[in-house]
Amino acid sequence: MAKTFFLEIFTPERKFFTGYVESLVIKTPEGEMGILAGHIPVVSVVDIGPVRIKSNGKWMDAALGEGFIEVTRDRVVVLADTAEWPYEIDVNRALAAKQRAEERLRQKVDYNHSKAALTRAMARLKVTRKRS
Repeated sequence: MAKTFFLEIFTPERKFFTGYVESLVIKTPEGEMGILAGHIPVVSVVDIGPVRIKSNGKWMDAALGEGFIEVTRDRVVVLADTAEWPYEIDVNRALAAKQRAEERLRQKVDYNHSKAALTRAMARLKVTRKRS
């Protein structure tokens, strides 16, 4: 049996996930960070993007917003502004948000906000495609 660690993912609205997992892959400004049991302690920023959680030998995907992660040897806590399972995502709404953000970027309107909106939409669409 694979070694596990306790994972908690919170948003301002809810406790998104709690449980023992074998692995976590999360997006940070430096790239993807993979975490296994016994990982060295670290605190990092979390970027908008997909998160992959391996629990009971099966991978689960979700979309996370910006936040922070704290890793200790036997526990990981993620605080994110949003977290969604693929079945919670309205694909048509995500596609519309992607198109709006792309148009704002083309028009050079509010670049940082538009870039963040596009990144969120792309992350949401990425995790919904994996369930198809």
